[in-house]
Amino acid sequence: MRRISRKKALTLVKELDAFPKVPESYVETTASGGTVSLVAFSLMAVLAFLEFFVYRNTWMNYEYEVDKDFTSKLKINVDITVAMRCQYIGADVLDLAETMVASDGLKYEPVKFELPPERKLWHMTLLHIQERLRVEHSLQNVLFKSAMKGPSPVPSQSEDTSSSLSACRIHGHLYVNKVAGNFHITIGKSIPHPRGHAHLAALVSHDSYNFSHRIDHLSFGEEIPGLINALDGTEKITTDANHMFQYFITIVPTKLNTYKVSAETHQYSVTERERVIDHAAGSHGVSGIFMKYDISSLMVKVTEQHMPLWQFLVRLCGIIGGIFSTTGMIHGMVGYLVDVVCCRFQMGIYKRINAPLDGQADGQMVAPTGSYSEQ
Repeated sequence: MRRISRKKALTLVKELDAFPKVPESYVETTASGGTVSLVAFSLMAVLAFLEFFVYRNTWMNYEYEVDKDFTSKLKINVDITVAMRCQYIGADVLDLAETMVASDGLKYEPVKFELPPERKLWHMTLLHIQERLRVEHSLQNVLFKSAMKGPSPVPSQSEDTSSSLSACRIHGHLYVNKVAGNFHITIGKSIPHPRGHAHLAALVSHDSYNFSHRIDHLSFGEEIPGLINALDGTEKITTDANHMFQYFITIVPTKLNTYKVSAETHQYSVTERERVIDHAAGSHGVSGIFMKYDISSLMVKVTEQHMPLWQFLVRLCGIIGGIFSTTGMIHGMVGYLVDVVCCRFQMGIYKRINAPLDGQADGQMVAPTGSYSEQ
């Protein structure tokens, strides 16, 4: 009984076979079929190779959520060169709560304002990248992928200690509250004041004012090498002593997760404005560089993603099966059309074959009739 049930089961399985085997004696191979097979296999290989590159490629996914972290400190990374001597200027931060942040984390380094040839080349390259970023926003995804952990490279400065070092490089970092504030560089060193703060500008000669500057780097949050910020490479030259430069910055908290780095940093957008201070013409203010920043309540999560393995296998099977089926259909249709054009599929052939059969059938029908009449 068990053998009988096994045979029935095997018979049932054989009847469900969707891939019946054709004996080799019934298979006919042709040169056209071989040519189509070579073309199909070549096309499969090329498309499968390209599909593998698509599988290896990654893209950046953007998600938005409310930033609920308002208790932590915001780190400001600064590297600005001003065309004035270090003893004449001071930098500090005053936030919206009238809290003055000490600038202990900033260093004042006498340098030349003019860049050496190698750094000038890099500065021109940086300006070109900034210009392309304004036009092609997808380049920002390339920068995100190239970002990496580690300290930023420190630009080399000239070791000339002569009196030609008439500029001041202010670099370092500050920790401020996560509220709107104003980072500024102006005349005189800052001193604490009961109603805020003040700068000792009276001790500086008006003829020494020159707020031409170059922003080598300005970022917020964790400093990530490989990312280019909106103000990196900005250079402003002025011939007026009383000149005010204003940058209105909107900071967006950003969580960056790629295959190289995972960090919490900040992106920002900026609007620039500059004017000459002329009290006689009604243009009031203080000469200097003012960066007024505000923090967005939304957070951006940037995640690097790629195609799942199962999706790659499904697409690969679709390529192979689709090409195999399509080339088979095309080969059959072309062969049918060739047979029709070359007159190999003619009704006359079937007529010549059917004519003797009809005559034989008529003879068979006459014989019984004659024998029946004789009887």
